[in-house]
Amino acid sequence: MWRAASPALITAATERALSRPAGNWFVLGATRAVTAGRPFGRTVAGQEVVAWRGSGGELLAGPGACPHLGAPLCDGRVRSGRLICHWHGMPIDGRPIAGWAPYPTYDDGVLAWVRLDVVGGETPLDRPVLPPRPSPARAIEAVTETTGVCEPQDVLANRLDPWHGGWLHPYSFAALSVVEAPASDGSGPDRFVVDVSYRLPGRAMVVPTRAVFTAPDRRTVVMRVQDGEGAGSVVETHAVPVGVDDRGRPLTSVVEAVIAVSDRPGFAVGRLLAPALRPLVRRTAARLWRDDLAYAQRRWQLRQRGRLPG
Repeated sequence: MWRAASPALITAATERALSRPAGNWFVLGATRAVTAGRPFGRTVAGQEVVAWRGSGGELLAGPGACPHLGAPLCDGRVRSGRLICHWHGMPIDGRPIAGWAPYPTYDDGVLAWVRLDVVGGETPLDRPVLPPRPSPARAIEAVTETTGVCEPQDVLANRLDPWHGGWLHPYSFAALSVVEAPASDGSGPDRFVVDVSYRLPGRAMVVPTRAVFTAPDRRTVVMRVQDGEGAGSVVETHAVPVGVDDRGRPLTSVVEAVIAVSDRPGFAVGRLLAPALRPLVRRTAARLWRDDLAYAQRRWQLRQRGRLPG
């Protein structure tokens, strides 16, 4: 299997992904994380961002520093859709005021997005590049977040290397084989098709599926279950640049959304138990990314030294 995992092929797939526009859109976090009543703070590409819900539940966002004296707006509170600074009580309703202007936002029902034209450096798009996904109304969704010392391209390279899964994650995958891969020169379909058998947590059984990996934009890799149990389910992996740590090293947040569907009659009951199932899904994803971020961080270190194979 290691011979098939060509460094040149993985590098070429990663470079093609990095060439695709994202329209300056970045994932802020899970839709559920931005709640009514309190602000949500996040640093994206070195920019301090605050988000909250307006009076109608709409997603609002803007710079995280209060235009009055620079207080962190994420420490404030929300009243009747207005963000109130905790230092002096300055209210912000999401409209431009002196020294502060809102950012475009998009809420797709699973993830909350913000458009940062200052740091994106691209032609802005009206909405994020969203891959087809099941309707949240008939799915179980869960979002996991973790952060590592690397750049978005290292996260993409990890996801565009399906060969490592069976070796690095034997606790999750009983068998894995890549049945189709793109050519290094980009000819043919730009996707990976993988036959994989998942180990069910806590059960001595496996579930065989066929999955397709694609990269719709420069910070996203999508795995879609094509055949087998859960056909139509997707796992979206979004690599979000955060900034740098106290040693000047780049930090990247991995925001992974699992949107699962099934034709089984019992799945409707499972949807009713979604609040109890989401922590299990998040724990499973977090374990995978504990190992995969070590892989991504190692890749970044080797790139800095000019020693990355391929």
